[in-house]
Amino acid sequence: MAKIENRLAELGITLPAAPAPAANYVPFVRTGNQLFVSGQISATAEGLITGKLGADLATEEGAAAARRCGLSLIAQAKAALGDLDRVVRVVKLVGFVNSTPEFIEQPKVVNGCSDLMVEVFGEAGRHARSAVSAASLPLGVAVEIEAIFEVA
Repeated sequence: MAKIENRLAELGITLPAAPAPAANYVPFVRTGNQLFVSGQISATAEGLITGKLGADLATEEGAAAARRCGLSLIAQAKAALGDLDRVVRVVKLVGFVNSTPEFIEQPKVVNGCSDLMVEVFGEAGRHARSAVSAASLPLGVAVEIEAIFEVA
């Protein structure tokens, strides 16, 4: 097995199937040595993780939802590249958190995804990032995160 596949196995992580687009867009675009992955929404095999941080969900629940977004981002990268060892670096994450106007812990929520990237890719998983609030997100999900990867 490949290095990253071994790492996933060591961590006990099984990637979900790469989600199909829900509208008129593609799940990823590769240009040169960059892979842009469309926003992945918070979901499990049982369904969507919905709710608003600061009203329906605690910060820890939001971080778990963000981790699920991260799993889908990695699954999309695998679908695009075939081999996760071709990921040179996680360049940037942009996280959107469905939250109340008073909620201020967006960075702690998006850490759920950021921490996963470092767990899986090591130092190459450290990235630039934005973590912003949104009044609502598609289908009422709690979190949506997009990514840019440097690839070989």
